[in-house]
Amino acid sequence: MSSVEPRTTKEALMEPDWIIAMQKELAEFQCNKVWKLVLKPKGHTIVGTIWVYKNKLDESGVMVQNKAHLVGKGYSQLEGVDYDETYAPFARMEAINIFLAYTAHKNIKVHQMDVKSTFL
Repeated sequence: MSSVEPRTTKEALMEPDWIIAMQKELAEFQCNKVWKLVLKPKGHTIVGTIWVYKNKLDESGVMVQNKAHLVGKGYSQLEGVDYDETYAPFARMEAINIFLAYTAHKNIKVHQMDVKSTFL
């Protein structure tokens, strides 16, 4: 596995491990059916994409996997022009505390899981 995180797609395409990581990301898109190719609607701008490359580390800090994520360039949009409102789902710490208190009270087991395609 390549331990150096590429800064550009051109650099990533020089390393087979990063190409595999990119192919896995695209396969996840296809598997989860999160996109389809459509014609550009008139009067609308297209949000571009960029590849983000990261090395996944284990608990001891040893690199175990190359991860490539294709993300939208939301920073290129202008409020009121390209979008009117935003929504980013996240859990507030208070909600997590209430959830854990309730499960402890009811003696319910809680399991943590790593979501494979978080950027989808």
